[in-house]
Amino acid sequence: MIAEEVLLLAYREDTGKPVIGSVELDCAVAGALLAELAVRGRVGFDGKKLRVEDDARLGDEILDGALQRVAEETRPRDASWWVGKLRAGGLRKRLLTRLAARGVLSEQADRILGVFPTTRYPELDPRHERDVRERVHNVLAGAEPDERTAVLFAVMHAAKLDRKAFPEAPKDRVKEIAQGQWTGEAVRKTIASVHAAVLAATSAAAVAAAAGS
Repeated sequence: MIAEEVLLLAYREDTGKPVIGSVELDCAVAGALLAELAVRGRVGFDGKKLRVEDDARLGDEILDGALQRVAEETRPRDASWWVGKLRAGGLRKRLLTRLAARGVLSEQADRILGVFPTTRYPELDPRHERDVRERVHNVLAGAEPDERTAVLFAVMHAAKLDRKAFPEAPKDRVKEIAQGQWTGEAVRKTIASVHAAVLAATSAAAVAAAAGS
């Protein structure tokens, strides 16, 4: 799943801590989930509004739950609204716990300053992240990206994860891939919408957090 790939790139292998802020990461994961539904033909866009194209279940609890939420919403909503909605439901935690259950990550309880509880997710099985990084490096080197890789680039770029996960990557090449020029029109539109949605949701969440502090 693209959202899981985002998490593997966003967490340090040794400390199990994220390399970008929680707001950006949560929005990136939610955006990746929406993009996954689009790539698999379950949702599309009517202008800027998200709509269900096919409500058939995919056999994945998290994807199917997101699809059901979109199908049950009575008002047309744009992608940024859905990114904000999905990020607020503990999505990142559920995906991390699932990766830990599969033996990809370790789930370790910890405390910040010895007081505040937190959870770290050091890497246990490096093969999964290694495969993702190899795919990314091949595209950075000039290979044509598939739809899923183009989506991954778009989400990373919107959340500024690319700067942390691939600091040596040429910025122009990352931007070019993130625009989805190699994909079909429907997926290209999805990539643009999700990229904008992650940016908008990240900005909105940051403003809300600043106002509440």
